[in-house]
Amino acid sequence: MSNGYLTNPAIFLVQTLFGLYILAVVLRLLFQWVRADFYNPVSQLIVKMTHPVLRPLRRFVPPMLGLDSASLLLAWLLKAIEIALVLLLAGSSYPLWAPLLWSIPALIELTLNIFLFAVIIQAVLSWVSPDPYNPVNSLLHSLTDPILAPLQRLIPPVSGVDLSPMAAIISLYLLEMLLMPPLRMVTGMPQGL
Repeated sequence: MSNGYLTNPAIFLVQTLFGLYILAVVLRLLFQWVRADFYNPVSQLIVKMTHPVLRPLRRFVPPMLGLDSASLLLAWLLKAIEIALVLLLAGSSYPLWAPLLWSIPALIELTLNIFLFAVIIQAVLSWVSPDPYNPVNSLLHSLTDPILAPLQRLIPPVSGVDLSPMAAIISLYLLEMLLMPPLRMVTGMPQGL
């Protein structure tokens, strides 16, 4: 009884701790990609959280094509370790290379969800607290601008209401619905990971 009793809390703990740190690493990668304000307090928090692990990794993994390859590699390895630990705790058997493969669709889904929630939060904040000097608002604007700017050029405001966030949310959901099932199928990723 104790094994089954402790399995779910252990899996929850692994997914939560790894998930939060992977989120910080992916956010750092995305903030660098969109050239968000490095001196923003939220950016500084993420840098301080991820720097101890990324600093030694950067000695061996140089940036490529304008991307922080070390952050990408770290997120990929951490997601693979998280998946392996969850499967180990659940008592599942799997090939040793499988978590490395299954972590790819999981990271793509995480990235899509980051953009999706950033658009939603920015839209809500624009109605509730439109303070342009809020550090979170500034980062959200930097993160969502690559998605919203092209849509704002295509979709004019209606009665002063910007409909581009709604179009972005629909597009991101649609992209996730079209992209994730084939990726999971191709990689053989089990349901629930």
